[in-house]
Amino acid sequence: MKILVQKFGGTSLSTAEARANVIEHIQDALNQEYKLVVVVSAMGRKGEPYATDTLLDLISKNGDCLPAREKDLLLCCGEFISAATLCSLLHANGIPAVALTGAQAGIQTNDDYGNAQIVSIVPNRILDLLEQGNVVIVAGFQGQTSGGDLTTLGRGGSDTSATALGAALKAEIVDIFTDVSGILTADPRIVEDAKPLDVVSYTEICNMAHLGAKVIHPRAVEMAMQAGIPVRVRSTFNKHPGTLVTHPEAMKQSGTLHDRFVTGIAHVPGISQIRVAAQEGAFDLQLRVFKAMARERISVDFINVNPSGVVYTVFDQETDRALKALAELGLTPLITSHCAKVSIVGGGMNGVPGIMATIVEALTDQDIQILQSADSNTTIWVLVQGEDMARAVRALHRKFNLHK
Repeated sequence: MKILVQKFGGTSLSTAEARANVIEHIQDALNQEYKLVVVVSAMGRKGEPYATDTLLDLISKNGDCLPAREKDLLLCCGEFISAATLCSLLHANGIPAVALTGAQAGIQTNDDYGNAQIVSIVPNRILDLLEQGNVVIVAGFQGQTSGGDLTTLGRGGSDTSATALGAALKAEIVDIFTDVSGILTADPRIVEDAKPLDVVSYTEICNMAHLGAKVIHPRAVEMAMQAGIPVRVRSTFNKHPGTLVTHPEAMKQSGTLHDRFVTGIAHVPGISQIRVAAQEGAFDLQLRVFKAMARERISVDFINVNPSGVVYTVFDQETDRALKALAELGLTPLITSHCAKVSIVGGGMNGVPGIMATIVEALTDQDIQILQSADSNTTIWVLVQGEDMARAVRALHRKFNLHK
């Protein structure tokens, strides 16, 4: 079968006008003779009645002691409501449709409630329903354990549901519909002249997603990359083709591979830099520090280790716990809070001289101090003061001509 998976996020389903656009996209796919699986998120955002964050507020206002298993039972409800609502609308438009929970769709997970990992997908029921001419609507963000308990897949779980189902069904493509027309070169709330990208590699968008770009969840991209299934990031509110995410080889074959060093600029605010100096002869400092962070389950990033000590970052909300853990070791670190990580991402940077010089020049011209830096084959990260973040993103975007 020629199968397409469409995923619609909360903003795509939150109003009658938005849902009318969803019906149009579904009808367009059917007109192209696709067999269609539609994955849905909970409707709306925090404050709206069926949004995931609204359901979490319900728990916090009623004891805030719900065990993780029962919390997943509640959080699955938002997607149930979306699936049933969309199913009703499709029938009203003369389109045969069946709604399934994640469990009914064959998604089996481990029992890590709240952040479950998909173990397997047996899509036989979906395939039977597609053969019968139905649009199959699947509640995203969820599955079930081998024992039959409902689980949720963590933030961005509906994206993961969509690409995992795409892989299991050997779909031709997965469309992720959101409220923007694809992936941009930077956050348009910071960079007014950010440009949409026609095509990016899995690695580029995965890095951008990990580093602050929130259009698609990196876990979903990694799953699509493993299966070799192209993904399009599109807007629910127009017919723009959006951004295609695929392998560089496929980009070459289609003639869409661009000769560019930098693809986009991403950012993450709310970061604290921690510097711990080593006493003379204290060769075990690094081990003691990072074991203490691990015991406290504090995620560390931007790590520099050298004989004089260690420098690393944590999220601002973890700073107090990190300091307490270090104090118990008799250590007194230097802290710089409210920083931001700005990331320059591009598959064409590897081995190209002068990229770091260009970054330093762009930030120096704006009197922005680089507190720390690191790099990989496809990304260079710089740490700056939080108050400098927006200026840094704009300066780098313009320096690399991403506005053109």
